[in-house]
Amino acid sequence: MAGWRENALVGYGLVTGLAGTGDSPRNKTTRQSIANMLSRFDISVVADDVQSRNVAAVMVTASLTPFARAGDTLDVTVTSVGDARSLVGGSLILAPLKGPDGRVYALAQGAVSVGGYKYDMNGNVMQKNHPTVGSVPNGATIEVGVPNPIMNATNTVTFVLSEPDYTTATRVAHAINSTLGMKVADARDASGIDIRVPEGRRERLADFLTSVENVQVEPDRRAKVVINERTGTVVSGGDVRISKVAISHGDLKVSIVTDNSVSQPIFVRQVGPEVRTATVSNSRVSVDEHNESGFVGANNNTVADLVYALNRIKTNTRDIISILRAVKAAGALHAELVVQ
Repeated sequence: MAGWRENALVGYGLVTGLAGTGDSPRNKTTRQSIANMLSRFDISVVADDVQSRNVAAVMVTASLTPFARAGDTLDVTVTSVGDARSLVGGSLILAPLKGPDGRVYALAQGAVSVGGYKYDMNGNVMQKNHPTVGSVPNGATIEVGVPNPIMNATNTVTFVLSEPDYTTATRVAHAINSTLGMKVADARDASGIDIRVPEGRRERLADFLTSVENVQVEPDRRAKVVINERTGTVVSGGDVRISKVAISHGDLKVSIVTDNSVSQPIFVRQVGPEVRTATVSNSRVSVDEHNESGFVGANNNTVADLVYALNRIKTNTRDIISILRAVKAAGALHAELVVQ
């Protein structure tokens, strides 16, 4: 639906109960935060007197889902912002979570689950996973819900496709009109379909949207070939076709070798400034063409057939990627080439 999205929440808090793995006394932010927290309980402490290493300053993040109601719970992520070594065994003290508008939408508190550890002594370190990031499952309680009106002022609901495509949007509109027996859906663009809710079904909008969601539509298939040059991965649909194309593949190796030798002058009676040892460089060039070179002819085959043929002549994956890019440049690959 148009307008349905998750809303990011962020807050600042303290994790207490750490076994000496919290922020060091050099972290003035943590010391000031501890003093401010204690002042809420009528305890006056100067920030410079706080020396606890059992506390760590953290940032708390969460995502507020659409149609969230007051009283629902959210999972929160806790990340250290100081120099704490580990958050293992700590508990998050009540922290407000705010949205971009500065309003508090949730309150977070609870035991931090890290899933790792870090112990060090006398220069020896034993660590598993990332101990300065943790989570609090269902650790935030929503205080303010987010209203998301389904219909707009013109009694229209807009469906948004996850992958924009004009053909798919048109098919969805035709399928809805055919199923409901009336023209209520129009494809606005490649990603949006506007659906006018009939007057008699506006009171039971959930039932109407349920019938719309159950409409069967065959989406348009967009041919794609995804290649990753960093990892040497090629992913393609099995039926992505290529036109007639001829591919010549070979491995040519050119080597240039230089041998340095010393020329010692023969004995002479008079030794002058021009008589000295000379260095002579001898270079030779060799060309080596391996026997794995081959010729591949494709006649209305698929990408899978082409890759199979290239593998038979022992072509490595990175050469296959280069060949696919050349086939695309030649106009024989009928698919979108995505290079990651």
